[in-house]
Amino acid sequence: MAKGNKRKAAQSKTITLKAAKECLQLTLDGKLRLNLSFKGVSVMPKCLPKLCEVEEVDLSRNLIRKIPDFIDYFISLRLLDLHSNYLEELPASVGRLQNLLVLNLCNNRLSSLPSAMGLLKKLLTLSLGMNRLSSLPSSICALQELRHIGLSDNKFTSVPFCISRMGKLERVNLDRNPIVTEETSNQSVATEKLCLVKGSILCEDCLNKCQTDREAMEDNENWSETN
Repeated sequence: MAKGNKRKAAQSKTITLKAAKECLQLTLDGKLRLNLSFKGVSVMPKCLPKLCEVEEVDLSRNLIRKIPDFIDYFISLRLLDLHSNYLEELPASVGRLQNLLVLNLCNNRLSSLPSAMGLLKKLLTLSLGMNRLSSLPSSICALQELRHIGLSDNKFTSVPFCISRMGKLERVNLDRNPIVTEETSNQSVATEKLCLVKGSILCEDCLNKCQTDREAMEDNENWSETN
């Protein structure tokens, strides 16, 4: 076991301030982006607070297990990408990222979220797919600007109640969760495809198709009840 841990430690890399500055990029819309994806780091570099003026940070596809409290230094941060790491929890300090618009936490090991998530009032997109979540904190209801939330490949047995309280939400991805329906109340069934989409964003053809499918489903249910 010790030998294995030693090998893992040897694989983890350290990012210096000079190296981090070399990873600064300017996006097409003029945002300063720090791209540290695929760097083999297991901890967030201690030099990052010295680059807290960046608006986008990509630390995806690394070995990170914990987000340090200094994350709240990034008061200008609009996008934080931490997908494909080993995160098991988030610090409450994440809630201080008041300007955050996009938060990607897909493909981690999260089993819960801090209530401080509800402080991210400007958040538009929240990606939580491929984690171990079975519920969301009630504070998520406060994310009234949220448009998209990804919850696929988790452990939800029902659609989170808070979703119905967010008026601007346009799309919810609940694919491949063990959602329990009325028809399968005695067993848990993994949904291969379950997306909730706000009708106002659909074109007329899509709305008509949804209406036709719904009417067909109701006709089948009525037929089953009378036979």
